[in-house]
Amino acid sequence: MRFSAGNQQQRFSVWWYAKRFSLSKYSLPWEKRVDDLIGRLTLDEMILQLARGGAKSNGPAPPVPELGIGPHQWNNECLRGAVEAGNATSFPEALGLSAAFSTDLIFKVANATAYEVRAKFNNNSKNNRYSDHTGISCFSPVINIMRHPLWGRNQETYGEDPYLTGELVKSFVIALQGNHPRYIIANAGCKHFAAYCGPDDTRFQFDAKVTDVDLFQTYLPAFKECVKAGSYSVMCSYNSVNGIPACANKRLLTDILRDDWGFKGYVVSDELAMEIMPVSHNFTKNYTETAAKSLTAGCNLDLARNNVATVYNYLNDAVTSKMITVDLIKKRLHPLFYTRFRLGEFDPPEMNPFTMLEVDRVVECPEHQELAVQAAMKTFVLLKNEGNTLPVDFKSVNNLANPFQGLKDSVKNVTLGQGCDTPICDKYQQSQIAMAVTGADFVVVCLGTGVGVETEGQDRKKISLPGKQLQLLKDAVMYASGKPVILLLFNAGPLDISWAMANSGVNAIVECFYPSQATGESIRRMLINAPGANPGGRLPATWPASLDQVPAIDDYDMSHGSTYRYFKGEPLIPFGYGMSYTTFSYSNLKIDSSSIKTCQNETLHVTVSNTGALDGDEVTQVYIKWVNASVPTPNLQLVGFSRTEVKAKGMVSLTFTIEARMMAVYKDQLVIEPGTIEVYVGGQQPNQKMSLNSNILQGSFKITGSTVPLSKCQ
Repeated sequence: MRFSAGNQQQRFSVWWYAKRFSLSKYSLPWEKRVDDLIGRLTLDEMILQLARGGAKSNGPAPPVPELGIGPHQWNNECLRGAVEAGNATSFPEALGLSAAFSTDLIFKVANATAYEVRAKFNNNSKNNRYSDHTGISCFSPVINIMRHPLWGRNQETYGEDPYLTGELVKSFVIALQGNHPRYIIANAGCKHFAAYCGPDDTRFQFDAKVTDVDLFQTYLPAFKECVKAGSYSVMCSYNSVNGIPACANKRLLTDILRDDWGFKGYVVSDELAMEIMPVSHNFTKNYTETAAKSLTAGCNLDLARNNVATVYNYLNDAVTSKMITVDLIKKRLHPLFYTRFRLGEFDPPEMNPFTMLEVDRVVECPEHQELAVQAAMKTFVLLKNEGNTLPVDFKSVNNLANPFQGLKDSVKNVTLGQGCDTPICDKYQQSQIAMAVTGADFVVVCLGTGVGVETEGQDRKKISLPGKQLQLLKDAVMYASGKPVILLLFNAGPLDISWAMANSGVNAIVECFYPSQATGESIRRMLINAPGANPGGRLPATWPASLDQVPAIDDYDMSHGSTYRYFKGEPLIPFGYGMSYTTFSYSNLKIDSSSIKTCQNETLHVTVSNTGALDGDEVTQVYIKWVNASVPTPNLQLVGFSRTEVKAKGMVSLTFTIEARMMAVYKDQLVIEPGTIEVYVGGQQPNQKMSLNSNILQGSFKITGSTVPLSKCQ
């Protein structure tokens, strides 16, 4: 309907009166306040709120001044800091953070990010800045499974394991949104829902063929944990799932997300995901049909680029054509305004403590900068350390071939040889390597990828080191003439470093991922084993020996060999692998119950001892294996982990709970069935050819009773 001029004046007067004279209004239930506000909007105004999700000229959502509605920018990224607009503390990439195997670290990084995002928002709002990345609604975290080594977006994920990803996402969501009883600091948005794991080169038209087994055991579990953690948003992905575009997929967005899991928040499309449906997916004939199908399926907000040619601008036509109702528009609008209420937009600023956060006191504050260093150190994974080459006593090193400025205070002479101008490394200057390495007492070689090799929209074609990088490494070893050579890797997707692993001239290898602003200082501390710098990270994804060991990037059938859970053969480096400057051992494994009933959890206890001479962090990993399941199951499944500092010659006792949901298998739904479960506890996967000098304990328990749907257990 349309308001007449008189009705416009009436709605303004009623709203103004409520704001001016009825302070008790702020104690009304959120739902009533949201419904009241939506009830005062015209149809055109409601449609604009649904259609203006960003980006670029499509944002912000427009103001309605007479109702006290200001502009709202939905488009921000918070994955590793508030780094998309202006100064911010920059934390390591998500994949690196996952290598820390620490929910506590994820929490600290996400919470620091939230405070910086909010402080910048406060400043932007005061100065009427509402462009991209100025808001407090975040399209983060990315919780898709790192299913294939070549996918261009691996760096944005938390790795290949659904349990690890789910535990980390819970910490991220809770920390980003905060624990205030009334307001959230910023709102999280888990993406990309669903079954979006490459190929990225063809993502706009790709149709992921996914079995329900893989959907519910691999691709969806982390999203369910996101919902349970209270995320206010989920982003639907570019791809189709079994022939239906994700942003128009009722089974995903309504049946599973809302009806089964109880999600109350809003779904936003990935940028242009709805606009490409008629052309790339051939799913609809025009934008009107696209708008109707997407809104009906459960998509609340259109993230586009152009404020004219936006799919949800055609919702009016869909209403006129009776394809959708105005009531459905109101229903989809509800969680958008509910989110804005909880962010504090419609309460007096003095009621919300987060409106007091200031850029000068929060953004890049000393505490956050030190957290960036600590976070980077915890991401490092020590892959090789022949003869305990690391850590280094730089008092005995006079000449060092190393690119980091931080070491100049520790070493008399530091020489940089830039063999390649870019990670692509198609132009190699051997003379630079010869000049830098010859005569050095200690050599550090930095290799890897970067956004020129792997990024959103760009998959890799192979896992080998790019361009002439391997030749650079071989030359560095040759010119080192037996002096220690340390290889630092800066990358996301796995690399073929088989030559470096096998060659005695490469003494140590550290996977660094992308450490961000703290790169130099964190690596300096790691090399000398400064307090808290002993590497303790673990690989969050399998590094295959060759691409022959993994299925094609467009093959979504996990049983064909994707990830450690279904891998066939021996990888180059297994999931969960990582060394330390010290050593650990395990003892006293105790499983509370030898037999549990279906739907019950199991609890176990174990002792971890540091048998070396240095303090260090140990990542304890708990895996299960189904012995006699009635359906095919993964080879192994991670069901628990803990990163724990253990002092030299010290020990700690740990307790783990194996949740019933982790014992479920898929038939026509997730069920828990009677049978035997084997348990493995240690600092690595069991039965790996490439393994640490650390023991793995094994036990088992039985599940008794009849088969029960998992939904009946929760």
